[in-house]
Amino acid sequence: MDFLNDTDIVVAIAFVIFVGILLYFGVPKIIGKMLDDRADKIKEEINEARELREEAQSLLASFERKQKEVQGQADKIVETAKAEAEAASAKAQEDLQASIARRMAAAEDQIASAEASAVQEVRDKAVLVAVAAASDVIQKNLKAADQGSLIDQAISEVGTKLH
Repeated sequence: MDFLNDTDIVVAIAFVIFVGILLYFGVPKIIGKMLDDRADKIKEEINEARELREEAQSLLASFERKQKEVQGQADKIVETAKAEAEAASAKAQEDLQASIARRMAAAEDQIASAEASAVQEVRDKAVLVAVAAASDVIQKNLKAADQGSLIDQAISEVGTKLH
């Protein structure tokens, strides 16, 4: 038993016994099964990650399409708003010109009315002055007898003209 004194041989025998015990209890099969299970789990995770990536890409494409649609709608809204603003501006301009024309017509009517009123006042004053002048002339040039006959004649004319 000299060979038991040699450590290399003892280690080799212990190693062989250890490997034998491992083989007896089926440790390589267990380790292989564990490695296979781990490989299957990794494959599943890779497949799941691939599916998530494809789903993310489809979502990204969908969001990009929606963004383009929304951008197109926003552009249309801006164009419509600009057109409406221009139309409103043109309408406001037309309304302003119509309002100015109405005010000018009203001012011209007021001027014409004031002018007619002034002409009428001048005529009324002229009539009053003419009546006063005629009255003065008549009073100075007519005698009392002539005045009475003129009054009687005026009364008779008024009676015939009123009936």
